[in-house]
Amino acid sequence: MRILVFFFLVAGILFGCAEPGLQDKPISFKQPHYFPPINFPEGNEPTQFRFELGKKLFYEKQLSKNEDQSCASCHRLPAAFTDGRAVSSFHENEFARNAPTLGNLAWSPYFMSEGGVPTLELQALGPIHEKHELALNMEGVIDRLKSRGNYSALSQAAYGRELDAFVITRALACFERALISGDSKFDRYYFLKSNDYSELEKRGMELFFSERTQCGSCHALPFFTDYQFYSLGLEDADIGLERRTYSAADRGKFKTPTLRNIELTAPYMHNGSMSSLEEVVSFYNNGGGTRSTKDSRVKALNFSKEEEAALVAFLKTLTDWNFVQHEKFLSAEED
Repeated sequence: MRILVFFFLVAGILFGCAEPGLQDKPISFKQPHYFPPINFPEGNEPTQFRFELGKKLFYEKQLSKNEDQSCASCHRLPAAFTDGRAVSSFHENEFARNAPTLGNLAWSPYFMSEGGVPTLELQALGPIHEKHELALNMEGVIDRLKSRGNYSALSQAAYGRELDAFVITRALACFERALISGDSKFDRYYFLKSNDYSELEKRGMELFFSERTQCGSCHALPFFTDYQFYSLGLEDADIGLERRTYSAADRGKFKTPTLRNIELTAPYMHNGSMSSLEEVVSFYNNGGGTRSTKDSRVKALNFSKEEEAALVAFLKTLTDWNFVQHEKFLSAEED
């Protein structure tokens, strides 16, 4: 089964031809039946031109101060919308955390590393203004884009208004909601009852969802995250959730990442300190880190080498190859 984003497009109308007066068309995101329905915000239901405008903005380097970075610079499709670096380098060689995947943002209850942003529309403001990222501002972005390409015409076609912050944030959110990933080998085996799991993969799945490991208590189905914050005991200068709550009890706590497409999103952890899945499994097997706020469920598991290999094999079945090769998510320059 191929779970792809499916678009009802008007035949013969291409993105580059968007002109005032053209009628926009609703589109439908096809999603797995084992995912809950998407709750689209009123006024930003998906349409052809909203999606195309959002994609154009996602790949637009004019959003950055030096005109050399875009959203896609740190969120690349072949890497499940990560960038393969330990931490993402941005404006003037400053650094941030490991870039997270953008898959299945449509269901996230909040955004940013500390969960302080309630909607995907508001989230789009962060990277544009953040000095470590695109390092510009919305006024500068609008001034640049109004004189380039067909942004003004597409803004009118998609939202019925001139290009402004309202349009830019909503179009980016519309595109990002389309990034649905739910067609892995695991999905076909677990939800669709296929029969293509190896014995090693079955053993790994049993361990993952067992009381012994409790992996599934935080990496819960169907998205392999519970969207909560925990400490694994990693000791570094990043205080994590404490940045938002100002509570020392939250020091070193980070949002549970999805494990979907985890094979493609190395290196791992918030600081990119682990280069392979084998290293991650070994870290958990040895009981995690030493920080005092470490969650009580992170403890030595005493896996055999065979059990470690089984868990790694299972994690690799969470890769959705249709998602990371979907040409609809690429810009014309990336095709």
